[in-house]
Amino acid sequence: MTTVHIELFGALREVVPGARIHTTTEARTVGELRAQIDAESAGWPAQARALLSRSAFASTTTVLRDSDPLPDDGRLALLPPVSGG
Repeated sequence: MTTVHIELFGALREVVPGARIHTTTEARTVGELRAQIDAESAGWPAQARALLSRSAFASTTTVLRDSDPLPDDGRLALLPPVSGG
């Protein structure tokens, strides 16, 4: 088991107290962790869960794909999509 620390940004910050998720996981890839977080977020408002599915995970230096391995340090950021003009 690995402990991961996920910092939330944007609208997701309003859903989770402290704007961070700390969890243990057996996931090896970002996609496996995404599925776990999706299951653990069952109590979130529907809009926040939908936002989670469209958000990107990032390490301290790189936006990650679902097929990428989790970073060794277990530190991630969850970045919701943004728009602007």
